[in-house]
Amino acid sequence: MAQGNDDFNNDDFQDMLHSMFGFSGNGFGSGFGGSSSSDAHDGPIPVDAVIDGEERPAGSGGSAAGKGSSKGGSGSSRHGGRHRGRRTPSPIAQRIAQWSRRAFIALAILLAVALVAGYWWFHPALNLQSPGVWMWVLVIAMAAIFGFKIAALRSEKHEKLFNRLVFVPAAVIVLFFLGVLWGEPFMPGNAERYATVLNTTDGDFAKDIEQVDYSEVPVIDRDSAVLLGNRAMGSIPEYVSQFEISPAYSMINYQGRPVRVSPLTYADLFKWFSNRSQGIPAYVLVDMVTQEAKVVRLNDAIRYSESEPLARNIDRYAQLKYPTYMFDQKSFELDEEGTPWWVFPVQKRTIGLFEGTTVSRVVLVNACTGETEDYAVEDVPSWVDRAYPSDLLIQQYNWSGAYAKGWLNSWLGQQGVVRTTPGTDGQLGYNYLAQGEDIYLYSGVTSVTADNSSVGFILVNQRTGESHFYSVPGATEDSAMASAEGQVQNLKYQATYPLLLNVSGQPTYFMALKDNAGLVKMYAMINVQHYQSVATGSTVAATQESYLSMLAADGTLSEDEAAASGAEEKASGKIASIAQAVIDGNSHFYVTLEGDDAIYDFALPDLLDIVRYRVGDAIEFSYAKPVEGDDAETDDAATRQVTKLGAARVTTRGQGSESASPETDVAGEAGGADAAGAAV
Repeated sequence: MAQGNDDFNNDDFQDMLHSMFGFSGNGFGSGFGGSSSSDAHDGPIPVDAVIDGEERPAGSGGSAAGKGSSKGGSGSSRHGGRHRGRRTPSPIAQRIAQWSRRAFIALAILLAVALVAGYWWFHPALNLQSPGVWMWVLVIAMAAIFGFKIAALRSEKHEKLFNRLVFVPAAVIVLFFLGVLWGEPFMPGNAERYATVLNTTDGDFAKDIEQVDYSEVPVIDRDSAVLLGNRAMGSIPEYVSQFEISPAYSMINYQGRPVRVSPLTYADLFKWFSNRSQGIPAYVLVDMVTQEAKVVRLNDAIRYSESEPLARNIDRYAQLKYPTYMFDQKSFELDEEGTPWWVFPVQKRTIGLFEGTTVSRVVLVNACTGETEDYAVEDVPSWVDRAYPSDLLIQQYNWSGAYAKGWLNSWLGQQGVVRTTPGTDGQLGYNYLAQGEDIYLYSGVTSVTADNSSVGFILVNQRTGESHFYSVPGATEDSAMASAEGQVQNLKYQATYPLLLNVSGQPTYFMALKDNAGLVKMYAMINVQHYQSVATGSTVAATQESYLSMLAADGTLSEDEAAASGAEEKASGKIASIAQAVIDGNSHFYVTLEGDDAIYDFALPDLLDIVRYRVGDAIEFSYAKPVEGDDAETDDAATRQVTKLGAARVTTRGQGSESASPETDVAGEAGGADAAGAAV
């Protein structure tokens, strides 16, 4: 590989830089075979060469050339025979192969510095099960292949060795793809592993889910919480000009109340430069029940946050502190004293190289001091609410729903294949439910075919990962939302993603109805199994009373359940008037009592025994309790929906109690009804 007329000088290096990177090489000449001054020596760069099988320095090129000339064409013939069939390297590779040793040393130092700086800035987990670190490994492997090829061009003596070394980084690339393939569900045994990543057991809704306590029910969604947080922030002028609210808004159970909490962040790089020594002074807390939002000032400022660009950036700080841990989505939480912490779940792969993700540990970082605590997931403190990220839990359940009966069944037969219900706007469909000290993730479960019905729902404890499935067939969340919006379609309110509540033993969707400005105006409750039954109200209490009255009226609640819920009230007295009417094809008897202005509606055929009664008869029955704040409450003559008619009929006609035949009662009732009709 003689030099000849192709000596690589500084001009060549400048041309190469221009062709490869688009800029000139001026200023690099002294380190890469030439001087930047005009009177510098512009001779050939000393490059070792092999001539006639003997390695010689470039300085002896003249004698070597002469020796080659005296041999005539024989040397060239042997040299050409040795490289017959060899692939011609690219011009760039040839030029790089002619760099000086000093140039390669400078390049190696530059790459090492770039590698260290890149690791510090991007901080991938140093774990072979981390996709991020494998991106670095693949880049280094491809660079190594190129480097070995260049080394083979520079030294024919060790050409075979360097060409063989190329297989080492190539093998690393092959292992990466084998690791990816190893984790695919169709590999033998993998479907069963996927199905058991999240262990879900069947539960009893009435026993496991506590009766609704409205002091623990979030009545607004995340978007409303963000709106309230921004309003609270706007009331503090000195903060508005320097800080913004982080989009975190983590859902936690703080001192027995469901709240969303989010730290402040520096508004921009200049605001960080001005305030970095004092830190971030507060966080925003939004009560999801009372809708109260406040900015909580801290005695010790937050110094480790997402908006820190350098060493105190919370992601960089935690990763460099635990370089081999693979962190999942972090959350911002408060302990019972109100101290802010960052919660980092630590991932663990259980299938192949990258698949079967679960959580094995949790790292806590004090947002004010940087103090860290490392726990096994089963040992985390009780105030931690989000050891398992929501998206991960949804993914794990979908694995079990898809592969419980094998991979092939998930594609062909799809027998028993289920998934969590999709949300709106392409988002995952889930919400949160506060139970005791913990936050539970809720999501409906539906079949993989496109329909609007659910087969049940899951509740997963986000601290422990404990998962339960409840078989409650009914409507999906988006169907319930559409039903609620249809109830108030004249107002054009939009329903929030529903919560699941236990109302008198009935699984019930609860949601807020918001106007175009994002403000909550009304609430709705919908029975999961009968989603046509919609109750609305301007307050949560009014909505519940309306909902219970509706359940009592349509017979969904038993007599004991209706009595226990307070949804029914009793009435008795003498019939003052009775009239019959047909509404929407159904017969109704309307009754008034002496001394009572209310009109009681007896719907047929459920209350068929009303035809036995006439004006003057004593009667006893139960009716749905009027909703507080409704128009019915202020109108004494409002209609009450009767839910139960007394079994015995007491009559005052003649002497004592009589029992007439149904035919006589019905015939007589017609006259009574006519008379009552005139009265009504």
